[in-house]
Amino acid sequence: MAAASGLMRRPLEQVSGLLRRRFHRTAPAALQVTVREAINQGMDEELERDEKVFLLGEEVAQYDGAYKVSRGLWKKYGDKRIIDTPISEMGFAGIAVGAAMAGLRPICEFMTFNFSMQAIDQVINSAAKTYYMSGGLQPVPIVFRGPNGASAGVAAQHSQCFAAWYGHCPGLKVVSPWNSEDAKGLIKSAIRDNNPVVVLENELMYGVPFEFPSEAQSKDFLIPIGKAKIERQGTHITVVAHSRPVGHCLEAATVLSKEGIECEVINMRTIRPMDIETIEASVMKTNHLITVEGGWPQFGVGAEVCARIMEGPAFNFLDAPAVRVTGADVPMPYAKILEDNSIPQVKDIIFAIKKTLNI
Repeated sequence: MAAASGLMRRPLEQVSGLLRRRFHRTAPAALQVTVREAINQGMDEELERDEKVFLLGEEVAQYDGAYKVSRGLWKKYGDKRIIDTPISEMGFAGIAVGAAMAGLRPICEFMTFNFSMQAIDQVINSAAKTYYMSGGLQPVPIVFRGPNGASAGVAAQHSQCFAAWYGHCPGLKVVSPWNSEDAKGLIKSAIRDNNPVVVLENELMYGVPFEFPSEAQSKDFLIPIGKAKIERQGTHITVVAHSRPVGHCLEAATVLSKEGIECEVINMRTIRPMDIETIEASVMKTNHLITVEGGWPQFGVGAEVCARIMEGPAFNFLDAPAVRVTGADVPMPYAKILEDNSIPQVKDIIFAIKKTLNI
C-alpha cells in the first residue's frame, strides 16, 4: 500500500513542480504609478529627508491640493510644513523667496502657471537674479511648481505654456517632466538644487499611469537636471519634445514604424540648461529634425533648439530644413474643436515628419 501511495504521489509532485516552475518564469507585473502619485512621492521623501523643506500654496494643505498632488502631506507634516495661503501669488511667492534666502527650501505651488504672472517679479527679479547680484553670496534654493500649458476647456487665460517664458531667464533652471519617472526624479533634484528651479507639470498628465521602474521607487532616485532622454531609438528622423507632446511623438513614431519610418524620440526633460549635445548627436545620426511643443511658435522652445542646431556642428549633417510643430499662434479658443486644432495632435506630427522626409 505504501509503495502504491508513493507511486500516486509522484505524478502529483511532478505536476505541481511543473506548475511552480511555470509560475516563476512569468515576469512580475510592472508597478503602475500616476504622475500625480510620483510627484507626491517625491515631495514626501524630500520633506522627510530634510526638515528645511516645506510646501506652500493655495489649497495645498487641508484640501490636499487642487489636483490632489499634495494628498496626505498636511496630515503627515502639519501646519508648519504644509501651508495654505491666501489667493495672492505675489504675496506667497515673495514669502517663499524670503524663506529661501533665510536658509529654508520652499516648494511654492502655483495652482496653474498662468497665475505665476501675478508673481513673475518675485520669480525673476527676486529669485533668479539674487545669486548673481550678491556675487555668489546669497543662494535662493526654491522650487516653483504647478500645472503648465493647455488643459481642457479653460480658454485663453488658463492655457499658456511658460517653458519659453522662464527658459529665457538666466538664473533659473527649468524642467518639464512627461511621465511618472520624470516627475519624481526631477522634483527631487529640483528640491535639492541650490538654485531656483521652475517645474512645469501638465494637468492632463496627472492622472495618467506609467510603468514605474524599480530604481525610481528608491528614495535616492534622482534625474539630473540638464539631461535629456532618448525614449525611442530611430535612424530616419529626430523628434524633440517636452511634457505631454512626448507621448504624442511616441504614438506618431509607432504609426510610422509600420510604414518603415523609424523616428528617434527625445524627451527633453530640462528646458534650461538645455541638453543640446544629445539632440546634436541624434541629428548627426538621422540627418533630419522636427521639434514638437504645445506653446506658441514665436521665440519658443523649438525655435531655440533649431537655432542651436544651426549654430553648432550638427547643422552640416541636416539633409532638410528643421521643422517646428507648435501650438497655433492665437490665444487659446474655448470651443473644443477649435482648442483641438490649436495644439499639436498626432496627425500633425506625422504630417510634419513625412514632409521633412519628402515622403
